[in-house]
Amino acid sequence: MNKVTKDYLNYLKFERNFTDATIDSYKRDIDKFFKFLLEEDILFDEVDLTVIRNFLAVELSSGISKKSCKRRMSSLSGFYQYLQEKHYIKVNPFLFASPLKLETKYPHALYKEQIEELFKSNKSREDFLMPRDQAIIEMLYYTGVRASELINIDMQDIDLKNRIVRIFGKGQKERLVPFSNECLDSLQLYLKTVRPKLINKDLTNALFLNSGGKRLTRRGLEFILNSIQEKTGCFLNLHPHIFRHSFATHLLENGADLRVIQELLGHASINATQIYTHVSQKAMKAIYLNSHPRAKINKDED
Repeated sequence: MNKVTKDYLNYLKFERNFTDATIDSYKRDIDKFFKFLLEEDILFDEVDLTVIRNFLAVELSSGISKKSCKRRMSSLSGFYQYLQEKHYIKVNPFLFASPLKLETKYPHALYKEQIEELFKSNKSREDFLMPRDQAIIEMLYYTGVRASELINIDMQDIDLKNRIVRIFGKGQKERLVPFSNECLDSLQLYLKTVRPKLINKDLTNALFLNSGGKRLTRRGLEFILNSIQEKTGCFLNLHPHIFRHSFATHLLENGADLRVIQELLGHASINATQIYTHVSQKAMKAIYLNSHPRAKINKDED
């Protein structure tokens, strides 16, 4: 239990006079949410409506009732209100979320055409950092790695010959993830033209470097994704998780086994992976309605 959570539980006990049973319930709800944030590589002050929706989708897909989700949302809203009052965060995101409306909300993924257009537009840039940025977005999409996993990749973790990257996930759990020939080409261009010029006197084994020659940070990665949007005009609300969601969704749509996707994503539980089945089913329905010759015929014509 971290200090902030402990302080909050003491606040409930000594200032709000909550019963031990109620406090224990709050603790379980907070622990469950923090476990989800840890699994998804999200900091507690980065929580927004999308994160909350994804959390609820995982809960509902694992058999948690809507009533339990509603109680959990109430617990988390109270906790985040405390965080706001103590100036750990600026806004309580749970104030704007409604669990009753979020049951069918699932992770947002980019369409394949959007990915292709993004890659094409970014490649057309002529600035010095284009190869690095291209390698970053292709690595995010073709491997589905989390933000923290990407920035912690070292040179020795990349096997260019076999197109395999070694990823150290939660608890230093190791997994091997393949990547495409297209991603290989972008990595080789970056390693040949940009990375050698970024390295300064402070030598580092980090694969991806910032403009100062040091290992990328999470904030630095977010800045790069935002700058890519500005430079390409492809405003797709880019963040590391949208590539991760797209990676999983597109694999599932093309027939990949759910257990394989679980291993590639580094999910400890299959429940976290199952939310992508809903995304895939939604996509299949849209394709059916757009493609079947009689799918759009009005009932009046039957």
